[in-house]
Amino acid sequence: MTGVARTLACVDTTLQDPLVGQLLDGRYRVEARIAVGGMATVYRAVDTRLDRVLALKVMHPTLAADVSFVERFIREAKSVARLAHPNVVQVFDQGAHGAYVYLAMEYVAGCTLRDVLRERGALQPRAALDILEPVLAALGAAHRAGFVHRDMKPENVLIGDDGRVKVADFGLVRAVDTVTNTTGAVLGTVSYLAPEQIEHGTADPRVDVYACGIVLYEMLTGDKPHSGSSPAQVLYQHLHADVPPPSAAVPGLPAALDNLVAAATVRDAALRPYDAAALLGHVLQARSTLSQEQLDAVPPQALSARHDNAEDRTSVIPRSLSVPRPLPVGGDEPFNRTSVFETPPPAPPRRPPRPRRGLLVIIAAVLLVLGVGGGVWYINAGQFTEVPPVLAKPRAEATKQLEDAGLEARIRTAYSDTVERGSVISSDPEVGERIRGNDTVTLTVSRGPETVRVPQLRGYPLDKAKEQLKKDGLAAGMVTRDFDEDVPRGAVISTEPEPGTERRSGSAVALTVSQGQPVDVPDVTGDSVEDATAELQDAGLKVEIAPEQVTSEFDQGEVAQQSPDPDTQAVEGDTVTLTVSKGPEMIEVPDVVGDKVDKATEKLEDAGFRVEEDRGLLGLFGDKVESQSVEGGEEAPKGSTITIVIR
Repeated sequence: MTGVARTLACVDTTLQDPLVGQLLDGRYRVEARIAVGGMATVYRAVDTRLDRVLALKVMHPTLAADVSFVERFIREAKSVARLAHPNVVQVFDQGAHGAYVYLAMEYVAGCTLRDVLRERGALQPRAALDILEPVLAALGAAHRAGFVHRDMKPENVLIGDDGRVKVADFGLVRAVDTVTNTTGAVLGTVSYLAPEQIEHGTADPRVDVYACGIVLYEMLTGDKPHSGSSPAQVLYQHLHADVPPPSAAVPGLPAALDNLVAAATVRDAALRPYDAAALLGHVLQARSTLSQEQLDAVPPQALSARHDNAEDRTSVIPRSLSVPRPLPVGGDEPFNRTSVFETPPPAPPRRPPRPRRGLLVIIAAVLLVLGVGGGVWYINAGQFTEVPPVLAKPRAEATKQLEDAGLEARIRTAYSDTVERGSVISSDPEVGERIRGNDTVTLTVSRGPETVRVPQLRGYPLDKAKEQLKKDGLAAGMVTRDFDEDVPRGAVISTEPEPGTERRSGSAVALTVSQGQPVDVPDVTGDSVEDATAELQDAGLKVEIAPEQVTSEFDQGEVAQQSPDPDTQAVEGDTVTLTVSKGPEMIEVPDVVGDKVDKATEKLEDAGFRVEEDRGLLGLFGDKVESQSVEGGEEAPKGSTITIVIR
């Protein structure tokens, strides 16, 4: 996968833009425009305070003008900033500056997965899985912390020059979705919307699972599974047509990959893996069954992806238009060109006609009347088969087994404490029973345990608390830390939800973990390094000296800066970084002797000095400078005071 990322040359193109070259919020220097999306523009910028390169995502003015959106956006950004995972683009800061509302995020030098697909088309299975696995790891962490992405697509998968894979845009999607849900609209990108997003506007972790299934199909085939001449036709197919197996487009792909796509994109959300972590388990299992030759199989080069930019952009789709409406039957009403969702939907795929059972009975009766016993035996024997072994198998695999045996599958769901969610609990008729060909088998598919209670975890070490949650059928969610004088450092203070609360199996439980007693950070600026180190160590803190020194008002060798700042709180054993002064900056003093007082003061202050007047008794009414404490042309520390004598 690293090779995939590194073979692409991603160009950072700066167009004419009023923000480029500006200092946003007094801190972020905008250097170049990277990309423009449906809701925001992304810039490469430098944090002048911390001297690091980052990405600024600035919302489009139509969103920034909505006060309620800005408030929600800021709240969501603060929440997402706590989502620490190596495969999630980190959010550093958020803010608003005039008409600009922005996110300051980790800058990933490299390309998006969309760039990879445009360059390569279909990928080898190994490369596709190498990209999908870290994406699912990131989404799994987000899901179990209570976040849903809602707009997973190749544009939001970043591949760094070093081969790292990261998922972007959690905060933006969640905040915008909060607004659109109140206005009866659906947020998303047409090609990756789950059926329940289109039909009901609902979004839980399974919509991300569905989108990842679409992305996997696209990586394996170089194309999207659903296409049409309008967005309405694509939406219709999401609602009414199954995603085809990738092997139909790329012959020779293993059945395990077909099954992965089918499991992730089943239209009934209850039958999908319940979150990205569960889908990741399926992916790892499928990979373990593939040979090296299958993983490295080169896809046909002739197959290249369609790139309809309109379908790749995040859009707000009116809910009232997201379900296609039928055209008039009589044909007298003209086609309404402004309502693209009235385009006639494509006909759903039709199965080949099955032999009618009544016809077989008639043929058998005719053969019996004619005395053709051998023919009667042949027909009767061919009408029966046995129910194949489908218990404990994923729904997609079990359904395929039944179809391969010439049987129809009917699905019902039920809770189960023993069978994994999405796998078959039982069949009717039972496995091994004789059944007529083309008859129906009812599969009962597990929905997992119905509910479990949140355990009491106060005082548990964090690793033990996570083990207990897993044992009880729950998952550890977001971990936050706080000071507590009673709970030992590293142990759980509280949970959200509270102990005893009933939750669905697999739900995430947020944990607050103790940092122990707080330590007040003393102010050591202006002290010698030796004295500052001793004072900090006495407070229970560690000391680290920054490698570079800075000019400051303090003398050479004294502490100029410290991090964390003075008078804040830290945890015992935390490290305080000290930056040492290399002395004040020396600058030339202007010669102001003979100048009028106002002009002399202005010249000295403009040069970077403070000014003090000495008038004495003789200079009370004077207006000219007779002498100055540091002669003109000599150097003095920037910011120091120059005394002027007035006569």
